[in-house]
Amino acid sequence: MSGHDSLGPMAEWKAGRVSSWTALSPTLALFRVMPEAGTPFPSYAAGQYIALRRDSCKLTRRVKDPEGRVHYVPDLDEGGVQRLGPVAHSYSISSAPCETEEHGWLEFYVVLEVTEEQFPGRLTESLFRIDPPRDDQVGYMNRIAGDFTLDKRRGEARSVIMVGTGTGLAPFAGMLKQLDHEAAQGRRDGVRYTLLHANRTTAELAYHQRLQEIERAGRLDFVYLASVSRPAKQDEQDGRLGRGRANNVLRLLFGLPMREEEDLKLARQSGGDVALAEAALARSVRPELPAHVSAEGLRARLAPGETLVLTCGNPSSMADIRTVSEAAGARFEKEDWKLVLPAKA
Repeated sequence: MSGHDSLGPMAEWKAGRVSSWTALSPTLALFRVMPEAGTPFPSYAAGQYIALRRDSCKLTRRVKDPEGRVHYVPDLDEGGVQRLGPVAHSYSISSAPCETEEHGWLEFYVVLEVTEEQFPGRLTESLFRIDPPRDDQVGYMNRIAGDFTLDKRRGEARSVIMVGTGTGLAPFAGMLKQLDHEAAQGRRDGVRYTLLHANRTTAELAYHQRLQEIERAGRLDFVYLASVSRPAKQDEQDGRLGRGRANNVLRLLFGLPMREEEDLKLARQSGGDVALAEAALARSVRPELPAHVSAEGLRARLAPGETLVLTCGNPSSMADIRTVSEAAGARFEKEDWKLVLPAKA
């Protein structure tokens, strides 16, 4: 997800509608937005983002506790009812430009966010109430922006490994679908692509079948590494499914210990909270690569000095992925995001 550009003076809100909503779990979903009638979406490159808005969001207000810490609590009216209002946010587009050209829609892969106070995110709570066609209205800013694209980030890299944690897969799904489309037309760039996507369960691995199809088709030099951090018993029978969080699978690939193992070692050396570090390690799923690949074979694709690591998703995981990338001699690039609130939002 990203939203770090100015929306610009020519941008304006349009009224879109959600044409389909697919729940992958109670907190993860895919949905498609059709543009305002007679106004196609602007052209874009895979990896870019757009601002979405809902007008019936449960609003919050910012407060400080006696220790000066900031919290967000429901914004209640005089009758004790939470106020509703518009909220906007930028979301990475998970559809490929070729899909938008053919079908007209943009697709998104979103999570129901929860604050530290355990309140659902203002916009995502409203998004998860969408029920087409009864409640299908979504506003969008008529401008697509962002520089997290292969043209902007790839440079001279001969190998690109994309690491998506959770919904951080979104820009990479768009990139790979577009690359496969172009390869089918004979346009290949000679770059080796590897995708590592991890989520909690198999059901939450968005685009799992589509990405497997792209890998099997062989039009790209592409390897797909899917992993689950809460594997079910049936997952053990799936030889194309790995185990563990994305950062730890990447560590395994490059021959490094788990992050939790490093944290425990550091706690012991520095006099930190050893018990806490031990508990974190005990909870962690030890990483395993899918059976159809080997660490040696993957490392041969990711030669130091010619490899780019692109990542999007959980900030803590991305920070560790940077550490792993630097240790492996790979260039590191990440997608940043922040809330976008246009003047009239």
